[in-house]
Amino acid sequence: MIKPLNSLTVFASGILTAFCLVSAVNAAPSEEVRNLDELLSIVKQGRVEDRKLIKQRESQFMADKNRQASLLKEAKEALKREEERSQSLEALYEKNEIALTDQQEILEKRLGALKELFGHVTGTAGDLRTTLHTSLTSAQIKGREAFLDSLIKKMNSSVELPSIEEIEQLWYEMQREMIESGKVVKFTTKVIEPTGTETDRQVVRIGTYNLISDSKYLQYDADTGVISELPKQPKTQYLDYISDFESAESGQYPIGLDPTGPKGGSLLSALIDSPNLVERWHQGGVVGYIISLVGLSALLIALWRFVVLIRLDVGVTRQLGQQKPSTDNPLGRVLNVYEENPNLDPESLELKLAEAIVKERPSIEKGLPALKIIAMVAPLMGLLGTVTGMIITFQAITIFGAGDPKAMAGGISAALVTTVLGLIVAIPTVLLHALLSARAKRILQVIEQQSAGLIAEQAESGEQMNVRAV
Repeated sequence: MIKPLNSLTVFASGILTAFCLVSAVNAAPSEEVRNLDELLSIVKQGRVEDRKLIKQRESQFMADKNRQASLLKEAKEALKREEERSQSLEALYEKNEIALTDQQEILEKRLGALKELFGHVTGTAGDLRTTLHTSLTSAQIKGREAFLDSLIKKMNSSVELPSIEEIEQLWYEMQREMIESGKVVKFTTKVIEPTGTETDRQVVRIGTYNLISDSKYLQYDADTGVISELPKQPKTQYLDYISDFESAESGQYPIGLDPTGPKGGSLLSALIDSPNLVERWHQGGVVGYIISLVGLSALLIALWRFVVLIRLDVGVTRQLGQQKPSTDNPLGRVLNVYEENPNLDPESLELKLAEAIVKERPSIEKGLPALKIIAMVAPLMGLLGTVTGMIITFQAITIFGAGDPKAMAGGISAALVTTVLGLIVAIPTVLLHALLSARAKRILQVIEQQSAGLIAEQAESGEQMNVRAV
């Protein structure tokens, strides 16, 4: 007997049928359904495949679950082993701490007074390393600092002690440094020239004071271990002895030494940095150049007037020995006025001669006022340069402070150069002016004496004529 289906059953059956149809269609989309039997067959086939797929997924899920359980078990076992190992290591650490403390106590007891000795050895090694780092002997003897570094490292360690051989090596290096500091030694090494070229040279080391080569002073850079030629050498008088000293095999020879350091030293640096006359002249700046130009002008004027006055003096002297006046010299031109006016009374003749002398005076004294003005202006220009330089120096102090006395001294020195230049120009100019003025006055004095003689002679001849007339 077939029971009637209720509405829920019919609905569920419809959904299941539709699902099966969709599954069948998806499973075999290429097959064409021609009747209901074929559709039912396809639906059954799809349900079978779906069940296989579900079972496959269930088996895969169970396998993954079992594998995860196995991995979790292994992780728990590893954690347990590591915890046990950690406990074991902590126990071993505590045991080693106790053993280390005991060993340190034993070491302290065994060292006794040697601990203080090792402290002195460490300090000596450090001092010697500092000395060797900057010593000129390190330019010749290499590798000593590496030994001292390893010795100091071992001395500072709490688990190592220096050996007798190492302490003896330290003593040997100290003795060698003292002995080498008193030797003059020749050795070949690489030297960097000022152009940057590196060449092999024979270098002479004079104790721990200086290095010389090819008649030049060298410098040693302790940080890089490089030997280079000083880019600027001292004056020639300090270099004249180096050639003889380098070629000598024995004996005593003079040489300029700088005991203040291996990098050229402060004394040698002071000699090198000391400006020469040309450099000091450039320190005067624009004012110094103007003063120099004025001084050169004064010199040229003085030479010109000196030549002119000598020629005039020679002409006047020659005129004194002649009877006939010549117009190529001042005295001859004045005498020519007398010759042209022989019948004038003494008063008129005196005026004529005075006029002629006044005409000759400018040509004789020409240039002397310019020398006098230069002699007065040059010191004032030097003072102007000094004041200007001091203003610049104080401005620099205001900006950068007064922490560098050398910078202040350099600025003040440059400011005073103009004063020196002004005095150098003024003093010779005053002397030249006095010399030329004396020579000019001598020429004018000769002309005035001759003029006065002519006037007196004219007056005397007039009186004689009056007496005769009476």
